[in-house]
Amino acid sequence: METKNTTELEEFVLSGLTYQPEWQIPLFLVFLVMYLITMVGNLGLIALICNDPHLHIPMYLFLGSLACVDAWISSTVTPKMLVNFFSKNKMISLSECMIQFFSFAFSATTECFLLATMAYDRYVAICMPLLYPVIMTNRLSMQLLVASFVGGFLHALIHVGFLFRLTFCNTNLIHLFYCDVMLLFKISCTDPSINILIVFIFSGSIQMLTILIVVISYTLVLFTVLKKKSLQGIRKAFSTCGAHLLSVSLYYGPLLFMYVRPGSAQADDQDMMNSLFYTVIIPFLNPMIYSLRNKKVIDSLRKMLKRNA
Repeated sequence: METKNTTELEEFVLSGLTYQPEWQIPLFLVFLVMYLITMVGNLGLIALICNDPHLHIPMYLFLGSLACVDAWISSTVTPKMLVNFFSKNKMISLSECMIQFFSFAFSATTECFLLATMAYDRYVAICMPLLYPVIMTNRLSMQLLVASFVGGFLHALIHVGFLFRLTFCNTNLIHLFYCDVMLLFKISCTDPSINILIVFIFSGSIQMLTILIVVISYTLVLFTVLKKKSLQGIRKAFSTCGAHLLSVSLYYGPLLFMYVRPGSAQADDQDMMNSLFYTVIIPFLNPMIYSLRNKKVIDSLRKMLKRNA
C-alpha cells in the first residue's frame, strides 16, 4: 500500500484504527451506532430548539449552533472511517484529503469560539442578571455567532492555502483514519517548517485565547456564586454552568495535546486515541451532557412527545 519514489503523489492511504481483521466488524458496529446516536442527538436538539419559542434565547441559540458543529465534525470523519473498515485500498485523493481537513479545521475552530461565547454568555447571566437582556441582545448574539463561524472558516482557509505549497512523494500512507494536517507534514517531501509555524501560531493562539475567555468568565462566575447567601442560588448557578464546564474540559484536553506541540506530533497510539476522542466521542457525548442536565430542554422534549403522542 505504500509508495516510495520521486513521483508526486495524488492519492493517500488511510491506515485506519486497526490492522487486525477480527476487530473490523465489532468496531464498525460500535462506531456506526455511535454515529447514528450522534446525529439523532445533535439534530434532535437543533429541532427542539427551533420548534420551542421558550428556547429562542442566546443560551440555546449557541447550544443549537454547537450541536450543528458537532454533527458536522462527526460527519466529516466517521462515514469515511466506517467505509474504510471494509475497503481494501482505503484510498483518499489529495483533493478529498484537502476538503476533509478543511471541513475538520472549520468545525473544530468554530467549536472553540462557540465554547468561549457560551462561557461569556453564562458570565453575563450569572454576574449581571439584571443587565443580561440589555447586554446579550439578539443582535449581539447573532454577531458573536457569525464571528465564530467566519473565524472558523478563515482559520481553515489559511491552513489549506498553505498546504498547496507542499508536495508529497515520500510515502502515501497516513497512519490515521482521517487526513490530519500534522501527518500530511510528516509525509511531505517539501520542507513543512512554515506550515508547522503557521499551525503553532494560529491554532495555538486561538486555543489560548478561547481558553482564557472561558477561565476568566468562570473565575468571575465562581466569585459571584460564592458571594451568594442562597444555597438554592448556588446550586442553580453550578447546575447551569456544569454541563458547559464538562464539555469544555473534554474538548480542550485532546485538542491541546494534538496541536500545540508541533515538534513532537507523531501518529502513535496516543495520537490515535486523542483523535478518536475528539472527532467521534465528544460529538457523541455533548447532546447527552447538555440535554440530561438541562431542565428546559427536558421539559421541551416532554411537551413535544406529548403533542406527538
